[in-house]
Amino acid sequence: MRKPIIRSLILVSATLIVFGANCTNLFAQENNTKTKGVRTLYLIRHGQYDHDDDRSSDIGKALVPLGIAQSKLVANRLKSLPVKMSSLISSTMTRARQTAMIINQDFPELELQQTRLIRECTPPTWRKDVMDGEEPEKLQKCTDDLDAAFSKYFIPSTDKEDRNDIIVCHGNVIRYFVTKVLKVETMSWLRMTTGNCGLTVVSIKPNGSMKLISFNDMGHIPSNLRTVSGFESKSKELVLPE
Repeated sequence: MRKPIIRSLILVSATLIVFGANCTNLFAQENNTKTKGVRTLYLIRHGQYDHDDDRSSDIGKALVPLGIAQSKLVANRLKSLPVKMSSLISSTMTRARQTAMIINQDFPELELQQTRLIRECTPPTWRKDVMDGEEPEKLQKCTDDLDAAFSKYFIPSTDKEDRNDIIVCHGNVIRYFVTKVLKVETMSWLRMTTGNCGLTVVSIKPNGSMKLISFNDMGHIPSNLRTVSGFESKSKELVLPE
């Protein structure tokens, strides 16, 4: 009597295993279907620029040789990723525009788009020393522009296909965006710092949920070529030997 019972138990167990495997496969397929249309944003701070240039940011304050090198390094980092880039967007300021133009050389299939919504500005912060002297109108415009940019770019893919978008902008802009992604107080943006051509990656699922994949990743830039907000050294120059 035991052998038939054992055979029945084995048969039932095998059936449950097969059924479980099929359920797992169905769940995986369903999950894969739901994850189609993920948008990944690659936020890049511009390269090091000429801080001593008194001209406006639309004409002067161009990249210095060090900033050009940093831009080429982050372009190479992006090119090495196993994904197809969908778009390239930059701030209209010279330093961001030039950084994007260098990246564009590695992605000639992308048309460089520019927007004034992600220009460098100062959002409100708890730091009184930073807020002293700031005009309320400028603070409000900065917030309005960045919120409008966030609503425009930090959204799921609209064509139900995965997208990978490169956005070249500024340190304050990226830090403000990160507070929005993390859903923390936006006035805390100054508690982070960013490096020139550092890479910040954000993933946005079809349901609109967001995840910060990385922040200020500078692994592609050798330590002797790194420049970080608040720690810039004017002696750090890239020059050709005589």
